[in-house]
Order: sequence, then C-alpha cells, then structure tokens
Amino acid sequence: MFGLLLIVVFCSRALALDNGLARTPPMGWMHWQRFRCLVDCDAYPDECISEKLFKTMADKMASEGYLAAGYEYLIIDDCWMAKNRDAQGRLQPNATRFPSGIKALSDYVHSKGLKFGIYSDYGTKTCAGYPGSHGHLETDAQTFAEWGVDYLKLDGCYADLDDLEPGYIQMGKFLNQTGRPIVYSCSWPAYQEPKGVKPNYTALRETCNLWRNWDDIDDTWSNVTSILKWFSTNQDRIAEFSGPGHWNDPDMLIIGNFGLSYEQSKAQMALWAILAAPLIMSVDLRTIEPKFRDVLLHQEVIKINQDALGIQGRLITTINKIDIWTKPILPKGDKGALSYAIGFLSNRVDGYPYRLNVTLAQLGINQSENYKIQDVFDPMSVEVTQSEKIFVRVKPTGVVLLTATPISAKQ
Repeated sequence: MFGLLLIVVFCSRALALDNGLARTPPMGWMHWQRFRCLVDCDAYPDECISEKLFKTMADKMASEGYLAAGYEYLIIDDCWMAKNRDAQGRLQPNATRFPSGIKALSDYVHSKGLKFGIYSDYGTKTCAGYPGSHGHLETDAQTFAEWGVDYLKLDGCYADLDDLEPGYIQMGKFLNQTGRPIVYSCSWPAYQEPKGVKPNYTALRETCNLWRNWDDIDDTWSNVTSILKWFSTNQDRIAEFSGPGHWNDPDMLIIGNFGLSYEQSKAQMALWAILAAPLIMSVDLRTIEPKFRDVLLHQEVIKINQDALGIQGRLITTINKIDIWTKPILPKGDKGALSYAIGFLSNRVDGYPYRLNVTLAQLGINQSENYKIQDVFDPMSVEVTQSEKIFVRVKPTGVVLLTATPISAKQ
C-alpha cells in the first residue's frame, strides 16, 4: 500500500508544472497583434517575421527602459517555422528568415539580459498552417529546452476539443522532464469557453503558468471592453484560480498601435493591472509615440499589476455607466487592513469628464482605518474615512485609477 501511495504521489507531481516560475504576472513583448503573420520580407523588410525583427525588438527592450521596468520576455508567436520538420522530426525555423537558427537568436536575446519565448500549437498544425506539436510533444519540449527557451506559448488550433486537456497536461510533463525552467502559457480555455465547454480550471492551475481564457484581442476599443465584459461576467468562476504561478490571461496589450486613443490606452493598462493579467506588449517599439511608451512604462501601474499577493481584481459595481473595479494589494496597515487599487472605467460617450462620488464603504472596503487616496495617473492625494465621499471625474472611454492605502501602513 505504501509503495502504491508513492507511485500515485510521484505521478501527480510529474503531471503538474510545479516550476516555481511566474510568481507575478509575466511581462514581455510578443509579435502577433502588431505583426501577425507577415512573412514576405521583400514587401515588408522591416516588419516580416524574421530574426532581424526580433533582434531589433530585443535591442529596444534592453536600451529604452522596458527591461528595467520588468518586461523581460521576448516572445515569438506563429509563423517562425519551416513548412516541414527536419529529417529527425524536429521543428526548424524558416531558413530564409532565420538564417542563424533559433538557438543563435535565443543566445542573442539572452545577451541583452532578456528571456526568450517561442510559439507552438498542440494540434496537427499551427493556426497559420505550420507544423503542430501533436504526436511530437516530447521531441518539441526537448528541442525548446536545447534552444534555451524560457517561455512557451502553446496554441490549440487543429486539435480535437476533447483532447486538449490531456494533451496540454502531457506537454507540461515533458517540459518538466527537460529540467529547464520554462514558463508554460496554455490556450485550451480559449478554445473551450467560446463553445460553451467549461474548462477544468483546477487542472489549469496545476499544469500551466498562465492561460488564455477567451478570444484573441484585436486592435479596437470595443474588443478590449468585450474581453473585460467576459472577465467580469465570469469573475466568480475564474478569479480564485489566478494567483502566484498561475494566471488568467485576457491577452496582449495593444497600447501604441492604431486602435486605442491615449485615454483608452491608459484604461487598458489600468484594468490589466487590476486583473493581475500578464503584461505582454505587442507594438512596434521602434515607432511607438512617447506618450504611449510612458503608459507602458508607468511604474505605479506596473506595481499594482506585480503586487506580491497576486489577487485578481473584480468588478464591484456600475454607476451611471462607470464600472468600478477593485483589487486588494499591499501594503497592510497596523491592524491587517489591506490597501486597494480602484479603477473607474467609463462606458460613457457623452463628451465630458463625468463626475462620480463614492465612499470606500460602498466598494466593500470596510476596515476601521482611515485611508490615503492617491490618483495614479494624475498625482493628488487626500485622506478619507470609510464614509467620506471620494470625487472623481472620468473621461469618456477613459479611466481614473486610485490607490487606497491605510494611513498606518509602512510604505
């Protein structure tokens, strides 16, 4: 009986990706939203999916403050592969666009102080039609480890819906067996949830460091708000599974591209921080305007996102088309009262900053301590009790982000 117990415990651990990674939401850069599957380097020499693009982005991340701010992963998405595996059945890069090979690119990224991420797909093909990992999981895990991969995004196109969960768990086992610490980003909920299948979030938490829950983000404000709507509607079902080492993922930051205004960009950054979401940029770092760069590098917002408690924030109430979200954060007060991030997200389009007043008690912050309220984007501070009103003015489709810190907290 004792021997059987040991076997069961060993198998359970072998199937769980207990890698000690992603204790706070991963931060980095990924090519997909901005560069998609541009593979014509004659027509798009500076934008095509190539080692040149990724080396350039690595240079920008290291030299322009992104790495210093916490964005440590440079991640390749789809379309890096050759159309066929090599003679040994291993994945290989497109030889024209990646003439030096993936190991050399990984070494270059590491030389900049960054970590290197790559993409594959559990199905028979990637979403763009390149070779999938189905039937090659162990080989691909070992290949990625040999290439010095630090982060794997495993997609779920061209896969049997019923096969996703066991397949992703199996890949997690093979990643474990390589002995290399690799952040594991899963996608199986993003294929189950839209079809009405409720994923096994317990298995996700035990297998993956992060997982995409819903549809791909696109470069529009309406898409950002639709994702937020899904997260708020399902928060009671999914929030408990998010925390240090395992995160719900609403998809990439699209700040600095074409679809979001400056105010909407601040809003996405603030709400992704409150959700404890991975902060994965997808923007051309060579051409991003300074004001959008400053949003991505805003240290106080990043601090909320990277809070060590790792609690996913929630939508508390909506007042006059203003959604109010809260997230418990550190530091604590003398009596154990937590601090909070509070986000006021406007769904209004009536052309002026709408005035709203609330008390902390209305937001479920009922500690006995008084709080210091600070505006993150527009520095100001005031001290309040639970019953005193806080006044904010929220711009149309914009955000006000506050922190509420117990007066007795040690900063």
